[in-house]
Amino acid sequence: MNDTSHSNELTHCSYTVGWVCALPKELIAASAMLDETHPSLPRQPNDHNAYTLGRIGAHNIVMACLPKGEIGNNNSATVATRMTSTFPSIKFGLMVGIGIGVPKTVRLGDVVVSTPSEGFGGVVQWDFGKTERGGTFKRTGALNRPPAELLAALTNLEKVHAMKGSTIPQYLEELKQKYPLLAPKYTRSEALKDVLFKANYTHVVKGQAEKDKGHETEEEEEELDCAYCDISHIVRRKPRAMRVHYGLIASGNQVIKDAAFRDEINKRLGGNVLCFEMGAAGLMNDFPCIVIRGICDYADSHKNKAWQEHAAAVAAAFAKELLSFVPAQEVEQMPVIRSKW
Repeated sequence: MNDTSHSNELTHCSYTVGWVCALPKELIAASAMLDETHPSLPRQPNDHNAYTLGRIGAHNIVMACLPKGEIGNNNSATVATRMTSTFPSIKFGLMVGIGIGVPKTVRLGDVVVSTPSEGFGGVVQWDFGKTERGGTFKRTGALNRPPAELLAALTNLEKVHAMKGSTIPQYLEELKQKYPLLAPKYTRSEALKDVLFKANYTHVVKGQAEKDKGHETEEEEEELDCAYCDISHIVRRKPRAMRVHYGLIASGNQVIKDAAFRDEINKRLGGNVLCFEMGAAGLMNDFPCIVIRGICDYADSHKNKAWQEHAAAVAAAFAKELLSFVPAQEVEQMPVIRSKW
């Protein structure tokens, strides 16, 4: 559905849901889930966010993406603060995009949703704290839980998933029909292979010189396909369909490309982490939200970008499904997010 006549009557105060993405490909997937797109509205003089406006079900939504090349918790907080200042009626947020899965429970193409777990509010900043005597690392500060209304919606959604299944496949099929140019990358294809290597096995690149470097250029990473890796180190798993997981997401300001480091951080957090990502910790205390991540890699040396678009689409489809379980009348009664900008 395209712009409708009533869209011309919409103002900044008409939008109650703020949707934040870190990467352009995540914004593309999010925009493809809109039932209706709306014309742009004027921004405040110091607001440098680029907004996408539209509707999903009964909810008017404003979407924003972090500036290109500027991911991380501080940048996500800045984008959200500007958003709530320009759109003063936002009641809650969604941070939607790609994330790193922690094997073996989570697989590529799955969805992880932040929910309270093991004393955490759903998101924990793994790299924020201080080193104490003996070299132990103590995390400082706490991140808020998502709004109660969103947690209630998640409970109802999880029940429906158990009884009837998810509508994510339906939304991905609609994406394919509405936006055929997106289909090759944003929908699941045979070209996407979910391969998990043992944590102690390092990626092998072509030629000893590249191997000695210990890293790849951006161009090489794009083509990283493990053609020279020893398949005897692949973890054998039975194929299965996409799943949605609820629990703890670890957020930080650095990219992880080391399976041993990934597992060590998870161990520090009690072994309860389902997903790692960059950006969510900057939002939780001042931008009440749910974090939704489509899994695109395992944070090991075999990490590549092949799954990113599809993972972004799966996460966006789940966000759309979740919004259908959030009654509009409940949103009206929620307090607005007060901007600190």
